[in-house]
Amino acid sequence: MIGSSIYLRDRAAFTGGSPQAVYEELWQRGRKGRLRTRAILAAATLILCGLLVNAVFGIVMAVLVASADTFVHWRVHHASSVWRRGLRGEERMNRVLRHTLERRGYRVLYERVVPGHGPADELVIGPGGVWLVHNEAWHPDAEISHHGGRLFIDGRTQSKLVDGLTARADAAAERISRVAEVPVKVTPVLAVHGGHLVRTPFAADGIVFAPPLRLIRWMSRNPSADHSPDEVEAIARAAVRALPIGGRLTPPAAGITAA
Repeated sequence: MIGSSIYLRDRAAFTGGSPQAVYEELWQRGRKGRLRTRAILAAATLILCGLLVNAVFGIVMAVLVASADTFVHWRVHHASSVWRRGLRGEERMNRVLRHTLERRGYRVLYERVVPGHGPADELVIGPGGVWLVHNEAWHPDAEISHHGGRLFIDGRTQSKLVDGLTARADAAAERISRVAEVPVKVTPVLAVHGGHLVRTPFAADGIVFAPPLRLIRWMSRNPSADHSPDEVEAIARAAVRALPIGGRLTPPAAGITAA
């Protein structure tokens, strides 16, 4: 198209029409309003605490109130960063897993593929079980809730998402079990980046939903199996061979037949 960039594709995110771009623009427009509100809160705190106690106490409390307001707004903006960049959150979840479960002896496989069912963002293998982690980022104002055991995003069911994730976990379990020659259960979970969760963590459609750190805490505290260290290693080796990277299967070792 005439006038379009030869370096960037014609994507709404680059032309200002995407929800991410609109949200960022509105955030910038609201900066003066946030600063004005923060100043009013700090001034009111300074006057009130200064009259009730003394000037020094008033200044300290005003600084604390202003800092708290800054932190709250930073958290809101930071929570939407993945969504604003048009990402799903895999990189953030990868970093969190490397600094938490992997340091505690869990094995994590990244960016694997379940043939016929799509990508597995992370496969976590530990003493308490095996989890297939999927990542999704929603608009900061999106309401993520559950009713009657079903998932709702802004009041709409998400059958395609949950059915696809459940089928992916089941297929991964079948392939890993075939290579490992022992039954292996794979539990699907979803890491939520952004959005507003009415309650967290929560289970809907057989899948647990939570922000990354709370999801990791849930996996640690809710085992679905009891694997020894040797079993963890054996399952991890089987998963490496059963689930390819980029669509290619790892050649099986002697005596092992890849599924």
